[in-house]
Amino acid sequence: MTQNIYDDPTFFAGYARLPRSQAGLEAAPEWPSLRALLPDLRDLRVLDLGCGYGWFCRWAREQGAAGVLGLDVSEKMLERAIADTQDPAIAYRRGDLETVALPWGAFDVAYSSLALHYLADLGGLLARVHDALVPEGILVFSAEHPIYTAPNRPHWTDAETGGKAWPLDRYLEEGPRSTDWLAPGVIKQHRTMATYLNLLIEAGFGITHVEEWGPSPAQIAEHPEWAPERDRPPFLIVAAQR
Repeated sequence: MTQNIYDDPTFFAGYARLPRSQAGLEAAPEWPSLRALLPDLRDLRVLDLGCGYGWFCRWAREQGAAGVLGLDVSEKMLERAIADTQDPAIAYRRGDLETVALPWGAFDVAYSSLALHYLADLGGLLARVHDALVPEGILVFSAEHPIYTAPNRPHWTDAETGGKAWPLDRYLEEGPRSTDWLAPGVIKQHRTMATYLNLLIEAGFGITHVEEWGPSPAQIAEHPEWAPERDRPPFLIVAAQR
């Protein structure tokens, strides 16, 4: 089972203070890039993998989606999503994305924001999402960029690095990595960019867009604190078609 860190009280409290938690999609700097990859959602059936507070589910309905199913492993996140939603066309369900069963050909669009880097068996999920989409159905997702899931070793000395910052640790060695983010011991699954793309291909998807997201000059002008993310893109954004 995926580590359910979002139900940890310390983690959940920290997550609730993030700008994207308080203000929704518009506070997520990568949202414009994700939004640009989505089709016209009018009358489409939408699946949100790792729906969190349900921000995207509600937005999809505002765009005219016929119905939306939001899945998340966290009871706390789903409780918040349900409390903030008054729309019978949006359904929320608890499910571990590692194993959750999806109905065949039930969706036109699948979407996921910053959830897939927690999954050990991403290939299994992608195969099930492929089968759950109609022919020519679309998958759009973001994940933490692999250079962030393989961070530098904090205990390295200047002698070992030549006095320079060492950006990556065992990049080609895939698997679980423990990090302290909002709470100690958060497990993320490191995989290379090549693995992300090859898993999509193996599942039967055609890749239509790949982006290593960094802030635009306009975004940096508005948020100068985002400038360092031009050096190390924090997000991988991918669109694919069944």
